[in-house]
Amino acid sequence: MSKLTFLKSATRLSECPVDHKPEVAIAGRSNAGKSSLLNTLARSRYPVAKVSQRPGKTALLNLFDHSEGYRVVDMPGYGYASRSGTEVQSWRKMIESYLLRRENLKVLLLIMDIRREWSEDEQLLLSLAEQESLQFGLILSKADQVSKSAAKTKKDKLLRELNVDLVLPFSNQNGEGLVALEKTLFDWLLA
Repeated sequence: MSKLTFLKSATRLSECPVDHKPEVAIAGRSNAGKSSLLNTLARSRYPVAKVSQRPGKTALLNLFDHSEGYRVVDMPGYGYASRSGTEVQSWRKMIESYLLRRENLKVLLLIMDIRREWSEDEQLLLSLAEQESLQFGLILSKADQVSKSAAKTKKDKLLRELNVDLVLPFSNQNGEGLVALEKTLFDWLLA
């Protein structure tokens, strides 16, 4: 049985559920591996999130209930997207509204390809998480694409430079980091 169940998609805050269930927002570049992370978290043979070869496919806030009692919210990616400038601007407003005004939001997970460098976009999300007093986790996706020593070096460097609660190499291919991520989310949201 899947640990994640699709609940609904929303285009604005007023369409989100009215309850007190804590939420984890998943943010990252259009091709960082957000959908793959969701599918790995689901622990299901059947994908709960569509993985596309074309970045920029997620255009809504997609809400998933987790069997542990919290909700995961997949947001549109930033950076490259094969959409019009107007559509990307509307995504930005939707995301900012959600991140700044959603009381249920407790954790922001930033998914970043381990082979990329920290950028202004990532710093903006970290600053926003600090401003809103959100728990912040940096998930270094595609960890199977680099050596173990390179992954450790990158993790240690980012932990030193960013002063964040969590930097975790993660691979949807071999499950690296999954148990640590689930434990961290449980501790942050439910303990």
